[in-house]
Amino acid sequence: MNYPLLRSSAFVRNARKYVKKNPGLAADIQETLTALCKDPFQPRLRTHKLKGDLKDSYACSAGYDLRIIFKIVRYEQQQAILLEAIGSHDEVY
Repeated sequence: MNYPLLRSSAFVRNARKYVKKNPGLAADIQETLTALCKDPFQPRLRTHKLKGDLKDSYACSAGYDLRIIFKIVRYEQQQAILLEAIGSHDEVY
């Protein structure tokens, strides 16, 4: 099952800023988003449930210190992935 990706405005803003500072990571981010669409829980992504204020969200790894925060939501009668934030470990948590 392919999950549609829904990008929040905060995610888009952070992704543009992050890629502008680190242009070499654009391919890694795109590869991670493609994998996330196919199966958000595949081992390569190291997806894990978050706690505290982000208890309804998940995080996955898009590189050494790059994380993507997302939720699984209902959208048009199917499950979709809402991308919430992207950044280093310290930036997103």
